[in-house]
Amino acid sequence: MTPDEFIIKWQRSTLKESSAAQEHFCDLCQLLNELTPAAADPTGAFYCFERGAIKTTGGQGWADVWKDGHFGWEYKGKHKDLKAAFVQLHRYAPALNHPPLLIVSDMEQIIIHTAFTGTVPDQYTLTLNDLRDPSKLQLLKWAFSDPEKLRPIDTTAALTERAARQFGEWAEALCQRGHDSAAVAHFSQQLLFCLFAQDIELLPNQLFTRLLENGLKYPAQVEQMLTNLLDTMATGGLFGSEAIDWFNSGLFAEVQPLPLETADLKTLHSFTKLNWSAIEPSIFGTLFERGLDPKQRAQLGAHYTDPNSIMRLVAPVVLMPLRKEWQSVQKEMLQLKTAADAAKSPAVRDKQLTKLRALLTGMLEQLNQFRVLDPACGSGNFLFLALKGLKDLEHEIILAGEQLGLMRAFPTVSPHNVLGIEKNHYAAELARVTVWIGEIQWMLQHGFSLSKNPILKPINIIEQRDAVVNADGSEPEWPTADVIIGNPPFLGGSKKRGLLGDDYFTALETIYAGRVPAGADLVCYWFEKARAQIDIGKARAAGLVSTNSIRGGSNRKVLDQICQTTRIFNAWSDEPWVNDGAAVRVSLISFGEIKTPPVLNDERVAVIYADLTAGSSEIKMDVTTAKQLKENAAVCFMGVSKKGAFDVAGDLARQWLKLPNPHHKSNKLVLRPLCNGIDLTRRNRDVWVIDFGTDMPESEACFYEKPFAYITEEVKPIRQNNNRESYRQYWWRHAEARPGMRAALHNLYRFIATPAVAKYRTFSWLDAIFLADQAALIITRADDSTFGILHSCFHQLWSLKMGTNLGATPRYTPTTTFETFPFPIGLTPADTASNAIETLNSGAIIPSVASEYRAHAIAIAEAAHQLNQLRDHWLNPPEWIDRVPEIVAGYPDRIIAKPEYAAQLKQRTLTNLYNKQPAWLVNAHQQLDQAVAAAYGCSTELSEAEILQQLLQLNLARA
Repeated sequence: MTPDEFIIKWQRSTLKESSAAQEHFCDLCQLLNELTPAAADPTGAFYCFERGAIKTTGGQGWADVWKDGHFGWEYKGKHKDLKAAFVQLHRYAPALNHPPLLIVSDMEQIIIHTAFTGTVPDQYTLTLNDLRDPSKLQLLKWAFSDPEKLRPIDTTAALTERAARQFGEWAEALCQRGHDSAAVAHFSQQLLFCLFAQDIELLPNQLFTRLLENGLKYPAQVEQMLTNLLDTMATGGLFGSEAIDWFNSGLFAEVQPLPLETADLKTLHSFTKLNWSAIEPSIFGTLFERGLDPKQRAQLGAHYTDPNSIMRLVAPVVLMPLRKEWQSVQKEMLQLKTAADAAKSPAVRDKQLTKLRALLTGMLEQLNQFRVLDPACGSGNFLFLALKGLKDLEHEIILAGEQLGLMRAFPTVSPHNVLGIEKNHYAAELARVTVWIGEIQWMLQHGFSLSKNPILKPINIIEQRDAVVNADGSEPEWPTADVIIGNPPFLGGSKKRGLLGDDYFTALETIYAGRVPAGADLVCYWFEKARAQIDIGKARAAGLVSTNSIRGGSNRKVLDQICQTTRIFNAWSDEPWVNDGAAVRVSLISFGEIKTPPVLNDERVAVIYADLTAGSSEIKMDVTTAKQLKENAAVCFMGVSKKGAFDVAGDLARQWLKLPNPHHKSNKLVLRPLCNGIDLTRRNRDVWVIDFGTDMPESEACFYEKPFAYITEEVKPIRQNNNRESYRQYWWRHAEARPGMRAALHNLYRFIATPAVAKYRTFSWLDAIFLADQAALIITRADDSTFGILHSCFHQLWSLKMGTNLGATPRYTPTTTFETFPFPIGLTPADTASNAIETLNSGAIIPSVASEYRAHAIAIAEAAHQLNQLRDHWLNPPEWIDRVPEIVAGYPDRIIAKPEYAAQLKQRTLTNLYNKQPAWLVNAHQQLDQAVAAAYGCSTELSEAEILQQLLQLNLARA
């Protein structure tokens, strides 16, 4: 059949839909050289006419044509309503395996609607005459043979990012002109909803677009026009000749449009060209919030947390338990239906059906009463996804009930199911808008008409307040909910006082004394409050996001308490995440009274410990029960915390070392080479530090003229604005000068240092003249035996297990890592506390220990000394370097690269060495491990789990 023959035949036709639809489709097949359904699929398994389908709104329906993976097709008679046909076809979509194309036709035109998941829908309209155009005919051919060719380029995520960014920039421009940011935020959210309402036709006939076009013609009237429209949306009524539904007096209770310039109106008008009906609420809110909140505008282009990541908490805490319960109820319902159908007595049948209806009603009522609390809800993305999941489950249950012959129910799960607490007023209001938009989208996508009067049901359950500290310093109450989910704020424990202020910090310490350590990250308070809610019966379970550092250090104490009073049943220990626009590493932790087998990192396990590791049925080993050992106390220290620009370049320090001072004392007394994590893992940067010790008064410090003048200019202005009184008062000293560390270093000529955060746990020797900063940890011992034990596989495994993480990189801590580590008996820090040492013929140094442990001390020291020598020779080959004495006695020689080897020497770092793992290094470590294993009285053939189990047993025996 030619296009002309097809066009002429169907232009003349006056047949009704029932008489013409199948013949019209078969003619199309002939025109496109495609097989008809019966020819392509005689069984009708994947391609047929009159495909039966359960509508999303309930009831049995029939799609006129269906081709699996291609299209659902609905016919209407000529000049009938094809919008209604599309809505009807949309209701069939789930039962048709969600075809990527939904096509409607009245035999004079064919409209192809794309329905690819995650894309912004496109629409192609073809009239009969269009079929003469080969390019238009090709569209139909692709629908039959290759629907992927019609996949829209624009994704809903890309559209949402673009819409949020553009609207955020528009709002920012208003703020920059001096408008109050809160007023801009409120006004912007009202306009946002107008754009959305227009695209889903709640505002009829492109009303908002026409208003803006009139505003461009009559700019002096635009403020009044917007006021009239928003006031009408608040109450319902007429806007000109257009009838406006009653939306809600919450979002539109306060109507105060801001004055808009012509450029503002033009930009706003350009927004109407975007498809606001397709925005993704779960990501729009986060991105839009950044545009409205002055503190977050720098993140306008930053990434967001994708919905799939959020579902890793929503699914196990909210949906999976409910689905499991529904499966049990559904099985019982099927048994009752079978019994009713088999019953011979009407009375018996009615009794079974009554029970059946009661089960369905009970399950639906349970969902209606289910409450989800997000006590740090931000712009509402967690709440929206939880609500969407609850509505999907409710819809599934309603359809299942109808298939069993029960009366169709109308969905009742709605915004009343979600509760929120949010301190930021921008986000709190936006969370309500996010939930509203998501609710409306779901209803329309599933073919339901919107309940009205009002359209936007009040959401008074998202409270704007602080979730962990009340204004009066007391502990806030959280509302009762079935479950708690969310992404609480991340703020390191060391930064809390500085960013939150002394009063807030003191309130946290007071309220949560004994429950949350003072040094814990801010997020830990949400974990503790959620645990407490579960403990007193005001919630069943919780699923929260935390920085991955919650697995160790003081943070882990909140997880210890969780494991003592309830259980962790699902967790992801170390995952990428986006927080406030920045890429971070997090732990996702679900805990509470949900009875389900534990799952860690998507694998079933026997038990999940507080450090987010799994226990097995063979080896019972919970290292989180390890205790700090008295024998290890006051040996490992974090370096100084300066809180100011005390660092100076080595060349400048050397200039100052030559200068006299009025009191005849040398600057060498206040200038020291600095060591931080970079110096240890890479190469020494030749950075020095000004150090006035722990108690030098300002009146004495000022005699060191150049160093003092330097910090007066560089440090004093910053420190005098610090929240800590002591930091302000003693601004010329390091904020935390570590007097305990300095006392422990007294009389040592060298000490052991390790980077606080590093890919590999390496230890290095430093001359006692060096001062370590907080990026390095020091062990105040000078013997090779201690050095070797720390570098053994025993301590390596323990440190990885007991330490925390910064991102994906392991972090060493004095308390949980060093002070819990059980050294071999006789070689513990307490046994070597005298600092008395002996130098062996090889040059290795051993501590003074009891005679029965001397052989082990020597073996370990010799192996450690050999390892260190080999490494030093590789790091600083004598042929490549010159050793230059410092200009003042008492400092170690400087290592200077010979010019021809400078580039190669830069690559000689401990990190690069351990990346390479050359055979000599592996062998040296194996020899060291064997010596340490002998001191423990065990074999190096033990598995990692067995080594950790032995160490844990030693720890608990000594604690």
